[in-house]
Amino acid sequence: MKLVCSKANLLNGVQTVSKAVPSKTTMSILECILVDATNGEIKLTANDMELGIETTIEGQIVEKGIIALDAKMFLEIVRKLPDSDITIETDASFKVVITCEKAKFTIIGKSGEDFSYLPAVEKDDSIVMSQFTLKEVVRQTIFSISDNDNNKLMTGELFDINGEEFKIVSLDGHRISIRKIQLKNSYSPKKVVVPGKTLNEVSKILPGDADSDVTISFTEKHIVFEFDDTTVVSRLIEGEYFKIEQMLSSDYDTKVKINKRELLDCIDRATLLVKEGDKKPIIMNITDGNMELKINSFIGSMNEDIDIKKRNLLPILINSSNQILCGDQFIDIKQLKERIKEFIDNPYNDEHKPERVEADVPFFGKMMARKNHVISLQNDRGTEYQAYIDVQNEIAAAYNELRNKVSKEKFGKNFADLDEEQQKAVQQIYPQKIS
Repeated sequence: MKLVCSKANLLNGVQTVSKAVPSKTTMSILECILVDATNGEIKLTANDMELGIETTIEGQIVEKGIIALDAKMFLEIVRKLPDSDITIETDASFKVVITCEKAKFTIIGKSGEDFSYLPAVEKDDSIVMSQFTLKEVVRQTIFSISDNDNNKLMTGELFDINGEEFKIVSLDGHRISIRKIQLKNSYSPKKVVVPGKTLNEVSKILPGDADSDVTISFTEKHIVFEFDDTTVVSRLIEGEYFKIEQMLSSDYDTKVKINKRELLDCIDRATLLVKEGDKKPIIMNITDGNMELKINSFIGSMNEDIDIKKRNLLPILINSSNQILCGDQFIDIKQLKERIKEFIDNPYNDEHKPERVEADVPFFGKMMARKNHVISLQNDRGTEYQAYIDVQNEIAAAYNELRNKVSKEKFGKNFADLDEEQQKAVQQIYPQKIS
């Protein structure tokens, strides 16, 4: 084989496909980049059996052939060569000579016939969108995937296509990111879970041109991205994705509208006082027309106010460590939710007589609950936080309701209408809640 191409074209091609070269593998052939010049074009391919990338580069084929070259060595050689045309020659013993101007490298390659080619994928089921759009929706959601392989579905993103709507969803158990866009054409419904690694690499090599399209094709087990002269093939993550609609509430007690740039800049300034690895939280205190962000670390402290627009606001104090202020202490929202659920039960027995239902909950004391009561405390920034005061109000209402029922059954009146002795009698049956 003998071929000639410019350094710029070769380097761009090698850098593109090297994203699919595994860092660790027991198959040494997968550590290589396949250079294939057997069909009238120069194709570069890398494949780690989960993700494969193939790209075509411009160049002159003097003699057809195929060779597999160590990816890391090949990339470093091409990168350090002069900015001129590069000639690659091979012989039957897989000896490879790479020359550029006065520089000459001789290395040993491997048989291209041993390389694992990309799987052949039927492309009947496809959608089309701009490169810029795909790059942006991935950038805006990819941070929410999990890096823990214990739950494979959390390491990927859901692609949900329905008619002209394309929805991409990611979550890691603490955060949920959802991005919706409108497609130019209508497509049949489709849901697949794409590995986060694949989307990260696709986002890196996508030029992101708003005037150029990317075609995304699906099969039962694979997804294919085609753009310019590059093809990316990846395995899909198997399994049914989480039911996001059930995780999100449409009935919010508090909504806050804030200038995105102001919030980002404020957070950026606050993180100046946090060293890498430091878990000091940024505390957000939301009051009437104002959001205060503050942080205290061993380096120093900072606080800043941002104007907000609010609707039906309740005082809320949360921090970036997934905690909510209860009394004078922060408590983990997930733990709080679990403890509250412990005493959510039917407060009436079979004869419909009152039965005390209570539990000791940190910072709430003894609490009562009504039948089918649901606490909505979602556990991450950017989603709904129902303030602890709401929980107290619900419990107080449930307590009063049950106490009045006891009063009516025993004395025919509400508790507030009883005299002191009658109230004491009711409280012996249904003791007062401890705040």
